[in-house]
Amino acid sequence: MIRKLWLLASLLAVASPDVASAAWYQASSKHFVVYANDSPERVKAYTERLERFDQAIRYWHRMPEDKRGPSARVTIFVLSDIGEIQKIYGRGSTSNVAGFYDPRASGSVAFTPRNAGNEGDYGLSAQAILFHEYTHHFMLTNMSDAAFPPWFTEGYAELHATAIIKSDGSVQFGAVPRYRQWTVASPMLLPAAKLLEPYPGKLDDDSRDALYSRGWLLMHYLTFDADRRKQLAAYIIAINSGKSAQEAGEAFGKLSELDGKMNAWGSRKAMPFNEISGSELHTGTIAVRPLTPGEAAVMPALIASERGVDDKTAPTVAALAERLAAPFPGDPAAQNELAEAEFDAKNYAASEAAADRALAADPKSVHALLYKGMAQQAVLVRDKISDSNRWATARRWYLAANKVDTENPEPLVQFYDSFVEQKEKPTANAANGLLYAYALAPYDPLLRLRAASVLIGRDQEKAARIALYPVAYNIEESGPAEIAQKVLKALDAGDKTAALKAFEPTEKKAEDKKKA
Repeated sequence: MIRKLWLLASLLAVASPDVASAAWYQASSKHFVVYANDSPERVKAYTERLERFDQAIRYWHRMPEDKRGPSARVTIFVLSDIGEIQKIYGRGSTSNVAGFYDPRASGSVAFTPRNAGNEGDYGLSAQAILFHEYTHHFMLTNMSDAAFPPWFTEGYAELHATAIIKSDGSVQFGAVPRYRQWTVASPMLLPAAKLLEPYPGKLDDDSRDALYSRGWLLMHYLTFDADRRKQLAAYIIAINSGKSAQEAGEAFGKLSELDGKMNAWGSRKAMPFNEISGSELHTGTIAVRPLTPGEAAVMPALIASERGVDDKTAPTVAALAERLAAPFPGDPAAQNELAEAEFDAKNYAASEAAADRALAADPKSVHALLYKGMAQQAVLVRDKISDSNRWATARRWYLAANKVDTENPEPLVQFYDSFVEQKEKPTANAANGLLYAYALAPYDPLLRLRAASVLIGRDQEKAARIALYPVAYNIEESGPAEIAQKVLKALDAGDKTAALKAFEPTEKKAEDKKKA
């Protein structure tokens, strides 16, 4: 599915030696699927560290185990080095990217380097980026019924990003993010009164970094100072009770004094930390297997598809996938990648044919069932066909995919979208399915927006606000955030019609998400 615009076509012309080699392994655990071109022992150890990190967060904050199905796992592609990451992400302003994460209902993915190079004591490591972003994923998955302003969200992620996993299996939280040393002690960049605002507005680079660094410092202060923990709880209750940022901030005392107290906390010679014994952390079973020859062969195309393509690069990826998958007509993974690449290139007949081959090898492939229906539906849209029977035929593939995996949100999203694409009002069953998809994948910002639209239409304003707040406060998703803020403003004014009208760009942005 088309998702991101920044993929370099030049990357697809020649697959790198790391990607093209056959020594790829997949590690599968409760919360992660990891692909890496490395020894099976190292791939397993890497995945175990990720699971240990997840379990340590749960243990520290007394979070119950997530009961969502395997589709809620994050898929991680471990590439050779930061250079490979930057080639995939793009050039220009992205040249310093060391790893990245994309949350989405169709399957969240992350890309990280195996060798991060000499980052020094002050470098923003690939591990810190991955831990930061996974904490966002964890937070939105396990704390999805509350609103948290940006300083809290980013401060919470930074608090966990610097986790230290020791050789004895223990995990230590509380280390200073030394890569933010330049702004952490600079309250003038973002004074407490500004830091606590739910919508801090457009920030320059230094002020934006200060949101992360000062957010970390405040979160660290409120977490490790026994007297301040109660203030944090009172603040969150106030925010979620509809009080203004200024009223909620009163939980911390005089805001004019808060910056000084934060700086005093940050200047301590030894910062407090919390260490969780490895004996308390249970990572579960981690299964490691070599990729099939077909899977390994199409890995360059798979990485390109998962990173995302646009209309210009999609044909190049499709040609690459066709060449790499050709020797493996009976390999479901190879044919599934070909089905996706051909679909992105708008070669719908070829996409459906590849999905058919994948289904012949694996009749329960959710991915193949989805692309079978998506290819048929795309033809109906392209050719402006309104025949209800043909639409019902395409829609049945989503129902079949849902029957295979009832906890996978993507068939439910596609089922709902099929009515939108047909320009028909979604049925109550389709709307209910979309709301369940939102419950399964609350980390997808566009899905939250669309769920909020359904909820407002049903006069469930309180539930809609819960869906909207995390999107509205998300400084990393400016487009969806602007829509959420407009909807909330209309709701505050008691104008339901204006609130629903504010959602009009959502469907376009949902399509752009597929192209972005």
